[in-house]
Amino acid sequence: MEEKKKAALYLRLSKEDQDKLRKGDDSASIQNQRLLLTDYALERDLEIGEVYSDDDESGLFDTRPGFERMLRDARLGKFQIILAKSQSRFSRNMEHIEKYLHHDLINLGIRFIGVVDGADTANRGNKKSRQINGLVNEWYCEDLSNNIRSAFRAKMKAGQFLGSSCPYGYIKDPKDHNHLVIDEYAANVVRRIYGLYLQGHGKAKIGRILTEDGILIPSHYKREVLGIRYHNSRELETTRNWSYQTIHTILNNEVYLGHVVQNKHSNLSYKDKRHVPQPKEKWIKVENRHEPIIDAQLFFQVQERQKIRTKAVRNEQKENSVFSGILVCGDCKHTMVRMYDRRGKHGFIGYCCKTYKTQGKQACTGHGVNYEQLKAAVLKSIKKEARQILTPNDIRVLDSAEYTGSLGADYRAQICQVEKEMGQKSKYKKLTYQNYLDEVISRTEYSAYVKELDEEISKLQGKLDHLQMRIKEQAELESENQIWTEQFKNYINIEELTREVVLELIEKIEVNGDGSINIFYRFQNPLVCRTGTSPDFI
Repeated sequence: MEEKKKAALYLRLSKEDQDKLRKGDDSASIQNQRLLLTDYALERDLEIGEVYSDDDESGLFDTRPGFERMLRDARLGKFQIILAKSQSRFSRNMEHIEKYLHHDLINLGIRFIGVVDGADTANRGNKKSRQINGLVNEWYCEDLSNNIRSAFRAKMKAGQFLGSSCPYGYIKDPKDHNHLVIDEYAANVVRRIYGLYLQGHGKAKIGRILTEDGILIPSHYKREVLGIRYHNSRELETTRNWSYQTIHTILNNEVYLGHVVQNKHSNLSYKDKRHVPQPKEKWIKVENRHEPIIDAQLFFQVQERQKIRTKAVRNEQKENSVFSGILVCGDCKHTMVRMYDRRGKHGFIGYCCKTYKTQGKQACTGHGVNYEQLKAAVLKSIKKEARQILTPNDIRVLDSAEYTGSLGADYRAQICQVEKEMGQKSKYKKLTYQNYLDEVISRTEYSAYVKELDEEISKLQGKLDHLQMRIKEQAELESENQIWTEQFKNYINIEELTREVVLELIEKIEVNGDGSINIFYRFQNPLVCRTGTSPDFI
């Protein structure tokens, strides 16, 4: 008697589905899918294995937790069939339909069945219909995305606030969540910030005053006082102090005038979650939508005061801005700020830790670095990198068509051998099954032979996965090496360090407490086993 095949059940509720019970619970739709698939499996004498579920997840992306776990288990051979309500529950992305249904799962010997729509990878005759359905499902998402964007834009133009989190100083109106009302405690902090700035305090100094007074920064206030599940991707775990940037944002946000300004960022496409900034002419601004915290005259005075300060700083920094934005403290990981000579002409001499400058030695140490010495050390490091890794002969070799990945060819040969062995093992399994049907061997013998063959096939599959990963790594290595070559071969004899060169080559520079620096290049030679440059001591 043939062993039951094991089936995995995959359940997904889309973000667009409406029959949710409450956030965090399985929905009615998830429960219905589970019942449907369970009945289907039992009627066909299938053994139900693991149940994988994704609630409130879009079918456009394959980064769903349950989906990812199911694919990991598929590679481990934990089941032979995947059951879903329909192909669209599995994925609404045509690229993923081809990758998983028509390639990866087939190679793993796993069958996919869509119970309602009849999608079945064991049926070659309906492959075209699966592909057509894949396109239709993706078009549906695209149309839905366009409709949602249009609806959002209409709401923005009507002045409805659509942000998931309110600007500091406001909360959502309990009667209308698209309307802002003043949070008096936070609003008083905002008013204080404007007042302190017009009294002559700098933005960093204002931040230090608020921190010393024990006032929670906006992200902590929203979580700890307002009880909002708020996340700021730019916030460090160690961030507890008011920063220059937070004060700057508050001093320039027109929301405090009663205006709603939205559409500052947008997704690249309906299939890409990344946000990109929109040009200012595409921002959607609606005035006088809620009660202002700052009056127009006060706001205007702050803007004019900033222009004066900014102009002075820009004139002073014009010649010394090579490292702006890439210098960070090696200990607290916050940015470095400009440092001036306290004697003589009080000119710019280098950088020191921002945390130390604004909060004192109890928060961090000085981490000072001289500007001219820093320039010399970075220039020396760039030339050293280029010369050490790329001699003129190296460049000729790496740029030539003769440079090939011999390791890649060796891996491919090994893959062919492993696939051949796996084919033989699979053939043996079929012969063993036939011998069992012909009563040449007993059920016990059949089970023992199959178990042994399965273990051997599993080991070969692991070896195959490893070789395929190495092939991929080798291809990426060669691609990265070409990028590295192009980036560095022009800097072997560089004599002057410019802002353009620094931005092109360097991701960040960490300054340590002893004055040494660690340079992290954007492009690192993939043929050399190291993760960054050696610290250059200043």
